[in-house]
Amino acid sequence: MAITPSTDPRTTRAAGALTPVSPVAPPGAAPPGVDPQPQRPAHDVGGRVGRYRWTICALLFFATTINYIDRSVLGILAPTLQREIGWTEADYGAIVSWFTLAYGLGFLAAGRVMDRIGVRLGFAGYIVAWSLAAVAHAFARTPFGFSAARFALGIGESGNFPAAVKTVAEWFPKRERAFATGVFNAGSNVGAILTPILVPWIALRWGWQEAFVATGLLGFVWLVAWLLLYERPEALRAGPRPRVNAAELAHIRSDPAEPTGEPAPWSRLLRHRQAWAFVVGKFLTDGVWWFYLFWLPKFLDAQFGVKLAGVAAPLITIYLMADVGSVGGGWLGSTLPTRGWSPNRARKTALLVPALCVVPTMFTPAIGAAGGLWAAVAIVSVAAASHQAWSANLFTLTSDMFPRRDVGTLVGLGGAAGALGGWLFQRATGRILEATGSNYAIIFAICGLAYVTAWGMIHLLAPRLAPVTEEPAR
Repeated sequence: MAITPSTDPRTTRAAGALTPVSPVAPPGAAPPGVDPQPQRPAHDVGGRVGRYRWTICALLFFATTINYIDRSVLGILAPTLQREIGWTEADYGAIVSWFTLAYGLGFLAAGRVMDRIGVRLGFAGYIVAWSLAAVAHAFARTPFGFSAARFALGIGESGNFPAAVKTVAEWFPKRERAFATGVFNAGSNVGAILTPILVPWIALRWGWQEAFVATGLLGFVWLVAWLLLYERPEALRAGPRPRVNAAELAHIRSDPAEPTGEPAPWSRLLRHRQAWAFVVGKFLTDGVWWFYLFWLPKFLDAQFGVKLAGVAAPLITIYLMADVGSVGGGWLGSTLPTRGWSPNRARKTALLVPALCVVPTMFTPAIGAAGGLWAAVAIVSVAAASHQAWSANLFTLTSDMFPRRDVGTLVGLGGAAGALGGWLFQRATGRILEATGSNYAIIFAICGLAYVTAWGMIHLLAPRLAPVTEEPAR
C-alpha cells in the first residue's frame, strides 16, 4: 500500500489513519513522538558552520576501505589457491556464496543492533568480529575451512553499511546525505584498489597466509580512532571544548522534525511499498558488484592469462573509475535538488543514468575477444563506476523516505535481500562456468540488464518517493 505524506502539519499518520496532534502544545514545542531537535536553518545561528561531520564521514570512509580489503583478499588469491588447493569452479562458487549468505543473515540483525544500541558501540563490535574472521582465513586449508572463515567474515562485515548509513542520517541533513554516502562508499573502491597492490606483494614476499593476517589487523587500528572521535552530534556539542559548534548542530538538524521512539518492526516497514522499492533494488543489483569483486581476477586469468603478479593494473583501473562513480553519483544526487528539481525527479534521474551506462557490460566477453584485455577493462570500469553511482543514491532512498529511527533496520533488510540475490548469483555463476567451460557470456548479459530492471521496479513501487509518516512504534 502506498503511503501519501500528510500535507497538514496538524496531523500525523498511524496505521493508515490520520491522528490529530494536540492543539494545545506550547508554542514551538514538537508534537508528541516527534524529534524535538533544533529546526532553525544554520544561517539563523551565529557563527560559521563547523565541519566536524566530515571527520565522521572520513571515519566511515576508512571503515569501508578496510571492510573491502578484508573481503577482497580471497578474490585476489583465488587463482593461486585454486591451483594450490585444487578447487573446482563450483567449489569456489560455494566458498564465496557462504560469505554472501552470512552477510545477508547478519544484515537482518545488524540494522536492529544499530537502531537499538547505537552506532558507536555497534560499529565497534562488528569491526572486531570481522577483523578476527579475516585473520582466521590464514589457518584454512580445505574448501570447508575457507567456507567457515567466509561465513564468519560475512556475519562481521554485515554491520558496516547499516552503521555507516545510519551515521550519515544522524550527522547530515537530507540535502547532503547522497554526497556523504558517495564519499564513504568510495572507500569500497579504495579498498578494492589497495588489495591488488598489497596482497600480491605480501603473498609473493612472505606467503598467502601472511596476507590474510596483515590485512585482518587493520580493523583494530580503525577501532581506536572510532572510539576516540565518535559520539552523537549533541554529545559533541556539550562539554568545555565542544567539537561541534552551534551553527553546525543547527545545520545537521535543519530538516523538518521526524518521528522518534522505538524503531518500527520489520512487519510494519514492509507494509510500505517504499520499503520494497529499496529491498528489490538491492536484491537485483548487489550480486553484480560481488561478481566483480570475487570473480574478476578469475575472469582476467581465464580469458587473458593475467596472473597474481599482473592483476594489479587492471583492477586498479577498474576501481579508480568506480571511485569516480561513487563520488560523482553522490554529487549528482545532491546537486539536482538545488537546481529546482523535485526530490523524486532528482533521485530517479541519478539512478537512471548509471543504470543505462551499465547496459553495454553485457558485451564484455565479445569486446575483450576483439579488442584485448584493456578493451574489456574499459567496459568493466564504466560498469563499476555506474554501480557505485547507483549505490550511493539507492542507499539514500532510505533516509529520503523513512525517519532516522528506521534507517538502520531498513538498510539491514535491503542488505539481506541484496545478499540473497548475491548468494543465488554466485551459486549460479559457478555452475554456469563449469557447464560452459568458463564462458562468461551469460554472466555478463545478466550484469548488463540488472540495473535497468531494478530501476523499473523502483519506479513501479515508489512512483513519487513519498516519505512515510506515522506514529512511533509502541
